[in-house]
Amino acid sequence: MIEQNDNQTSEEKQASAAATKQEAITAQAQAASEPSLESELAALRAEHGALKDRLLRALAEMENLRRRTEKEVADAKAYGMTSFARETLALADNLRRAIDSFPAEARVSMDAHVKSLLEGVELTERDFASRLARFGVKKIEADGGRFDPNLHEALFEIPDETKPAGSVAQVVEPGYMIGERVLRPAKVGVTRGGPKPGSE
Repeated sequence: MIEQNDNQTSEEKQASAAATKQEAITAQAQAASEPSLESELAALRAEHGALKDRLLRALAEMENLRRRTEKEVADAKAYGMTSFARETLALADNLRRAIDSFPAEARVSMDAHVKSLLEGVELTERDFASRLARFGVKKIEADGGRFDPNLHEALFEIPDETKPAGSVAQVVEPGYMIGERVLRPAKVGVTRGGPKPGSE
């Protein structure tokens, strides 16, 4: 009987030791799981921040793309006909040459049908200029102004001490703008020998 009590006591001790060991393992597992939850939360926060940053960058890129596209569409509308307009300037030049070919003294004594023809050419030139203006093409006013290399192309110099040096003295071929861009620079003759601009 004493042996049975000793066996039960040793079994109880073993069971108690096993329960204590199990509790220790459970406590270790809980202790180990708590830091893993914190590290997992930190990893999720970092991932959230990275995804938020990527989203903001993508939204900014889309906004920039929208603005660039709007500008390209506006430029295409304004400057899409640049090549065509440049080619039609020859017509404007030829109309002006036809009008200028009639000397002023000949206009007084010309026949009625020739006078009608000249008036028709002048009317055609004005109509053509107004149609160009509707599409943003306008003539560069150069005569008598200051030479601007962005708008003018100097072909020759004219000695003239009465005007400031670098003034446009003669327009050989008129220039044109389309919108804010130069379609064709004005070909001009520039003065030299006069006082420098800005000097008294």
